[in-house]
This record gives sequence, C-alpha cells and structure tokens, in this order.
Amino acid sequence: VIAAGNTGRGFALTINDPGNAEEAITVGATHRDMPHTYGVSYFSSKGPTGDGRRKPDLLAPGERIVSCGAGPDLDTYKTKAGIAAGCGAYYIERSGTSQATPHVSGVIAGLLSVRGEFVGQPLAIKKLLMENTIDLGRDSAAQGRGLVDMLRTIQAI
Repeated sequence: VIAAGNTGRGFALTINDPGNAEEAITVGATHRDMPHTYGVSYFSSKGPTGDGRRKPDLLAPGERIVSCGAGPDLDTYKTKAGIAAGCGAYYIERSGTSQATPHVSGVIAGLLSVRGEFVGQPLAIKKLLMENTIDLGRDSAAQGRGLVDMLRTIQAI
C-alpha cells in the first residue's frame, strides 16, 4: 500500500515512485468528511503512469487527518502549537496521500481479521478492494476506481 504522492495540483502523470509499481495498491487522497462533495484532493497525484496504466488505484481520506506527532520536525510543530518540547504524547493534523494510505492498510487488516484465507494473497486483496470502491464520479486518472469501502468489500466475499 503506497501513497500516490502530493504533486497533482492539476497535472496528469504525477504518480510518484514507487506508487507507479504495477502490483502496488496506490492510494490517492480525498476530503476527510465530504468526499462525495469535494472529491479528489487538489494535491493528490494523478495518473496515468508513464506507460498508460491507471493509477492511483483508489482513494482514502487524506485531508486534515489527526494522528500522532512524530519525526524530525516534531519540536517545530510543538513550538507552533505552544507546547513545550519533551511533553510526551502529542497529536497533529496533516494532509497528504501519506495520511490516506494508512486508512487502506487498516481496511486490509480488518479484511484479513475476518477472512484469514486471504493472508498471503496480496493481488486477490487488491482486486477485491478495487472492485468494491465507491465511485465519486471524478476522472479515473484522479480517483482510480474510487473511495475504499471496507464493508462493501467484506460483504462482496
């Protein structure tokens, strides 16, 4: 499960490596709360790949996602938020396809928890996910197959 990249901004052919790998599940971003209204995030990288394949494969929420703060710039964010360095746990709101990708990983974990026969079958999982998305009615070069849907995927098995 790989992030599509954040270089879309209206341009095609912007899927970043390794997101253009054929067997990868490449994830674009959509609005967190209203994907049907706002569709694909403006920054989400668009396809197709250089050799004409459809990417991204699907979408997941990637705007204004709240998660644990971490990484080399953590103290910078803490300072901006008025939090003293070294104060322990801390959450941050970020946007990007790297925020969307964990949603799909979580869907796969949930799928495997109820249907263990798919363990070790990544291409079968990719096929199931892509066949059971929600079409947001946007260009396939931007949305791939559509928004990931865990319940629809599990019900389809």
